[in-house]
Amino acid sequence: MAKDKTHINLVFIGHVDHGKSTTVGRLLFDTGNISEQALRKLKEKAQQLGKAGFEFAYVMDNLKEEQERGVTIDLAHKKFESEKYYFTIIDAPGHKDFIKNMITGASQADAGVLVVAANDGVNAQTREHAYLSKVLGVNQIIVAVNKMDIKGVEYQEKRFNEVKAEVGKLLASVGYKLDTIKFVPIASLPGDNVAKKTDKMPWWTGGTLLDAINGLNAPEKPTELPLRMPIQDVYNITGIGVVPVGRIETGILKVNDKIIAVPGREGKGVPGECKSIEMHHETMPQAEPGDNVGISVRGFGKKDVARGDVIGRSDNPPTVATEFTAQVIVLNHPSVITVGYTPVFHIHTAQVACRIEAIEKKLNPATGEVLQENPDFIKNGDAAIVRIKPIQPLVIEKKKDIPQLANFAIRDSGATVAAGMCIDLIKKA
Repeated sequence: MAKDKTHINLVFIGHVDHGKSTTVGRLLFDTGNISEQALRKLKEKAQQLGKAGFEFAYVMDNLKEEQERGVTIDLAHKKFESEKYYFTIIDAPGHKDFIKNMITGASQADAGVLVVAANDGVNAQTREHAYLSKVLGVNQIIVAVNKMDIKGVEYQEKRFNEVKAEVGKLLASVGYKLDTIKFVPIASLPGDNVAKKTDKMPWWTGGTLLDAINGLNAPEKPTELPLRMPIQDVYNITGIGVVPVGRIETGILKVNDKIIAVPGREGKGVPGECKSIEMHHETMPQAEPGDNVGISVRGFGKKDVARGDVIGRSDNPPTVATEFTAQVIVLNHPSVITVGYTPVFHIHTAQVACRIEAIEKKLNPATGEVLQENPDFIKNGDAAIVRIKPIQPLVIEKKKDIPQLANFAIRDSGATVAAGMCIDLIKKA
């Protein structure tokens, strides 16, 4: 039963066309999570579109369409179950969606599979995704060296070792410890070494990609941290009252707990008492990190709380910051970022405009060393320490205190321009 297995959010990252979607499709098919019949349909669709060989990629792309239509894709995802874990797979088409998924999606990725094509090696986006994973706290990485079947590579151990050395150097420069990273040679289209052993690489004794995924460590549930539940939606249910829905990020929520939602409508916080907790239409005595729940609360009026507010316990309320300091990495800004720039910050479920008050230091994104004090601007590829002022009250926590509420994406006119994490803050009095 999936429910009894540990859940892991797994993100697939890597340069465009290196075979991420095909790898995911092949993995789902070979583990029996997609039927022959469904695959046959996709194969026909691929042929009609003149894209024979793309059937596996379509498995994930169907989900992408669903995502764009805002359909819950949980069901399609939840299907990936191995003997040990059950996974939510986040396929990262381009970094825009990748960050949106990783930071503002309900999923904080616990682990990543970096797909690198054997014929191509490290490319621009491979670099960017490696930085991002590290900045966003994806601590476990598996490297899948894909397209081992391609002309010029022909399943050779020598080429695998060259790519492994190149990617290893990149990951080490970003701060990953190489002895914790598993490298696996695969060929997703023919299906070599993804979920099934292959006879094409007799030199390889290190197991399949599925073995490596099963070898991930289960994320520790941050139950000892203070309760934090960002609100995703608020329902007003006749006879029950106000029901906030969201995911418990940290701590434990129990029935009858005295809670508070902040900032709340007046920015002062709204106190209440948790009367019941429901998950997947079952009532529960308590909820833990990772649980998506709806709770009925005595004391919340229907205009008091909204998406973006965060629920905590009254004796340890979530932190509202009047100003915060963050480490950011600029990904995709059309020109340069200067003091006074006021984009929208997406953090947990909140979207708040924030003003850049000061750019304190420019950093080397790979090593974190200071390159320049008080630069006039920062641009694509730069990492920096910046001071930020939210235009309206915002809940954010320091990375070292409650990392689950420290990460954010900065978006402007529909694109993600930067990502970062809060390292210090000034608490609202």
